[in-house]
Order: sequence, then C-alpha cells, then structure tokens
Amino acid sequence: MIEEFLTYLRYEKNRSEKTVEAYGDDLRAFETYFENLEGQLSWESVDSDVIRGWMESMMDRGNAATSVNRRLSAVRSLYRFALSRQLVDRDPSVVVVGPKKEKVLPQFVREKDMDRLLDDMEWGDDYNDVLTRTLLILLYETGMRLAELVGLNDVDVDFSTRQLKVTGKRNKQRIIPFGEELSEELRRYMEKRDSEVERTNDALLVTKKGQRVSREFVYKHVKDGLSRVTSMKKRSPHVLRHSFATAMLNNEAGLESIRKLLGHESVATTEIYTHTTFEQLKKEYSKAHPRA
Repeated sequence: MIEEFLTYLRYEKNRSEKTVEAYGDDLRAFETYFENLEGQLSWESVDSDVIRGWMESMMDRGNAATSVNRRLSAVRSLYRFALSRQLVDRDPSVVVVGPKKEKVLPQFVREKDMDRLLDDMEWGDDYNDVLTRTLLILLYETGMRLAELVGLNDVDVDFSTRQLKVTGKRNKQRIIPFGEELSEELRRYMEKRDSEVERTNDALLVTKKGQRVSREFVYKHVKDGLSRVTSMKKRSPHVLRHSFATAMLNNEAGLESIRKLLGHESVATTEIYTHTTFEQLKKEYSKAHPRA
C-alpha cells in the first residue's frame, strides 16, 4: 500500500522526489513499529491506540513535536488515499490529535549586558561606529520592528516632545516616546551625518553613501554590536525588540502599555514576555536557592 501511495504522490500529485522519499521513510517507520507489536497488525487492522503508542514512543526517544506531527501527517495522508481507493474501510488516524508544538520563548539580551554595551564599552568616533550605536539604542529603547526602523525619516522625530512616529504593519502608525539618552544619541548621529554624508533622500538612517539603510545593513551592524557582549546564537534586531519588552516588564510596566508601544493588535501576543521573565526567574531561583 505504501508503494501505491508513493506512486500516486510522484505521478498524480507531481510531488518532488525529496518529498516522496520523506513520506516513504515516515510511513515505513510506522509500518515497522506496528509489525513488531503483538497481534500481527496490518494497515487495515491498526487502530487509533496503535498510532498514539507510536507517537508516544517517538516522544520518549526525544523527537520534537514538529517531527512527530510531520510523521502523523504522512500516516493521515496515506489513510485518506487508501480510503479513496477502497484499500481500507476506515481511517484510524482521524481521531488522533498530534502533540502540541513547544512554545518557543523569545530570546533577549539581559539588561546588565545592554548596560555594559552602551555605557562601559569604548565606541569609536567614525561614522559607522556612531551609526551602529544609534541603531542599537533606537531598537533597544523603543522596541520598534526592523522595517519600522528602516522606514524612519527625519520628519518622524520630534525632539520637542521626544516622540517618534513609526509606521507599522498594514501602514498603521503609532507614537513611541523616547528619553534623554536617545535624544542625545540621535542629535549626535544627525550632526555627524549632516557634516559627513550627502543624503539622497529624507531617510533618518543612512549609509556613508547617503542611501537609506537596508534591512540587511541593519541586521549586520546590530549583530556585530551585540557580539561585543553576548555569544547567544541569535543576535538580531528582533532580539532587541524582545529585550525592550522584557526590560519593560521586569521594571513593572503594564502589559497594556507594552502592547501599545510594540504595536501588537492583542495583549495576548504580548503575554509571551511574562513567560520569558518567569523562565528567567526559575533559572535564578534554581541557581540561588540552597535547596533548589
């Protein structure tokens, strides 16, 4: 039955050879599993408990929920095909629920590491050093998205009220307040920019050639900057957005306020940062408590 199904995928559904091979591997793994059980089972006699047992055995061996769900999907596809061709008279997989995917908590840079980067580290005075530091402070102190940062123009910065106007997803605009440190950093950067760079547009953040910074440009400079204080694998602008939200929450900001600053549609999206801070709290507890 497996070979008939794979032929169907290959020639009727025009699936790639790589996809067909992956289906074959997953289905043969399940077939090997149930054939080794007592009772001489076949595809026709397998029930939902057998499928659940197979899933549990994979989870016990350390397989991720995504891998288990992928293999379950292969089994479901085979049974749908077999039913349509009257090769079986029932589909035991239809009542089986796959394991929930692990919730990936957002990574963030600790406050003390950001303080060390921005307060204690030596920064040069050439244009790229000033620009990199400005990028880091802008992202960390506002929590804006990468696309929002790239899209900033001079007109979006109001120094008198210390507010930034950013354009987020679906062209929705919001106002983000900023403090004295960012105000001084932006003034320093803009003075440097205006004296050394000939701009080709109204962009706030530009390269030495005067062009608006690209997403790739910002990503590289942020990664280089964060590399000075952390060895974490992910060192992206989005990590600084997470760092902003986590720092706000750790310093007793309300979820609704953080939601508005981040531009989230729902506070449910923002709530993931409460899990992040709780996980950090558990680590600190385990490390510090003598009987933990």
